[in-house]
Amino acid sequence: MTINGSELWEDERAPEVAAPRMRIRTSADILATQTERPRELPRQTVFDARDVSVSYGEKTAIAGVTLQIQRNVVTAIIGPSGCGKSTFLRSLNRMNDSVPGFRLGGQVLYHGHDLYGPGVDRVEVRRRIGMVFQKPNPFPKSIYDNVAWAPRNLGMRHELDERVERALRGAALWDEVKDRLKASALGLSGGQQQRLCIARATAIEPDVLLLDEPASALDPIATAAIEELMHTLKRRYTIVIVTHNMQQAARVADRTAFFSLEERGAERVGALIEEDATQTIFGRPRDSRTRDYVSGRFG
Repeated sequence: MTINGSELWEDERAPEVAAPRMRIRTSADILATQTERPRELPRQTVFDARDVSVSYGEKTAIAGVTLQIQRNVVTAIIGPSGCGKSTFLRSLNRMNDSVPGFRLGGQVLYHGHDLYGPGVDRVEVRRRIGMVFQKPNPFPKSIYDNVAWAPRNLGMRHELDERVERALRGAALWDEVKDRLKASALGLSGGQQQRLCIARATAIEPDVLLLDEPASALDPIATAAIEELMHTLKRRYTIVIVTHNMQQAARVADRTAFFSLEERGAERVGALIEEDATQTIFGRPRDSRTRDYVSGRFG
């Protein structure tokens, strides 16, 4: 694996013959080789989930999920508690791998390559597909060191000060912290800490941001700041957000996927009910279960 070469696959460590490397070229890589940048990118598929199921031991969390997620689009995943929203989100960057008994069926393709195929480097997957969690989780380090931590560990030390500033500016936090970069990140407010976590995720210039209920623990003012930030970040990143707040999904998302529970034999498992433009999901859903959920009849 090489970071600068953006290779997703690592050599098989056989004693004599290494497996061939496969290299992903995303649309951003292709554009970097062009002399003239088009005014608007065509909508390209970043994730193509095909009949995905996830189990933990004997318990099936989600089954039969087929969903495409497009570049530079905010996709919201909504649905009642326990329907597998976060499980599906975490499957997009292999964050479930460390959970005991985890198994994934089907395929999760990222720019056409199977994220769960043999030889995939999970470190590179998570470099390209960053994640921000429900509760802000800054390291007990300085503001600067929080943002610089991942670039340092990945050998991206060139112009580190500029990289840190760029990430903090991108997270709309620079003006608030530029005079106290050596102060502890734990002294920031909850909303500032969450934006710091976003800056930490973007400091290594990923392709995708996964946000797992990023504003659920924040006050309304901090929530509004995070939502406004998402509108700005989607110009550079593909964003997938899990949210219980339907109004938030309506405000920030271009497309919305509704998950719910279905009876499958003796089990109740999470399933994708429908996905469409956000305006359609909230205004003219095809499935009565979606209509009942967005209208507040259950959930």
